[in-house]
Amino acid sequence: MTFQITPQNTQNKSDLLEYFRELGHEKLSYLRTEIGNINYKKIAQKINEAVNKSKQDFLETIIATANRNDWNDKDKVSSLLLSIYCAQVVMLDLRHEVWPYEYMAFSRRIGELWEDFVRLPFLHPIAEAELIRFVPPLFSEVRKNLKRDIEKYIHNLPISQEQKNELITYYEKAWLLVDSGEISLQLDFHAIISGKRFNIDFKSGFGSNEKGNTNRLLMVATIYCNLEDEYKNVLLVRAKEDLNNNYFRILKNSHVWDAYCGDEAYQKISDFTGFNIQHWISSNIDWQNDLLNSTVSDFHKSNLMGYLQW
Repeated sequence: MTFQITPQNTQNKSDLLEYFRELGHEKLSYLRTEIGNINYKKIAQKINEAVNKSKQDFLETIIATANRNDWNDKDKVSSLLLSIYCAQVVMLDLRHEVWPYEYMAFSRRIGELWEDFVRLPFLHPIAEAELIRFVPPLFSEVRKNLKRDIEKYIHNLPISQEQKNELITYYEKAWLLVDSGEISLQLDFHAIISGKRFNIDFKSGFGSNEKGNTNRLLMVATIYCNLEDEYKNVLLVRAKEDLNNNYFRILKNSHVWDAYCGDEAYQKISDFTGFNIQHWISSNIDWQNDLLNSTVSDFHKSNLMGYLQW
């Protein structure tokens, strides 16, 4: 099936769904013949990979066509968002057909899909948003610079050389504890927005298994707050506050994160990127009617539809 890339066609949901469904069913039919229905887990993995590949190729074609033909920014972002959403609909239907979703796998998958979705306006911001991406510093460089500054400070203290050496030894012992685990300062998105540096992390929601991730986010944000360059750490969460647990509130009440959830998170995305993604979602996303009836029925029975309240 061919698809002509125009601003009108790539903002036509029914045509996009038909396109991705046809591609997906062709691939699923091939996989069932090639692998056999018994190995359903492998088929599920391969069908996800296939739809993802088709989606990525489609997005790259839209971007190239939009840039070549000077589409306006909002048409470009709208086309990319709708293409991502339609591919996600088809991916969920096919994966569920092959291997029915259960709670943990579904919540994790929706988290990945939402984060991929809301990152897109940051990757293609409206021109007046004044948003420029930057590469975050490596922890090894931060450590090296901090060690240099500390040693310089110690050497200038009015104490004996023996005392200076002892202080440096204790300092190195403290670093041994830190270096026992690899620390990455990479968050989901890093950009200079209106002249200020922002580190932004996206999260679909906070469940009972988020202790480790919460501790990591606190550590990374604290490191950024102590660097010479001024950074703002922003956490954007899909779920409304009453649907998150105490781990979200710990981050929100910390002095190192500006944490937003639900409507506030969408408003911040709009502020940063210049694109009103919440209005776009309310106008275009309809999981209840875009997913297959059989998928929706199963999701209702398993109480999974709540994860699709975007």
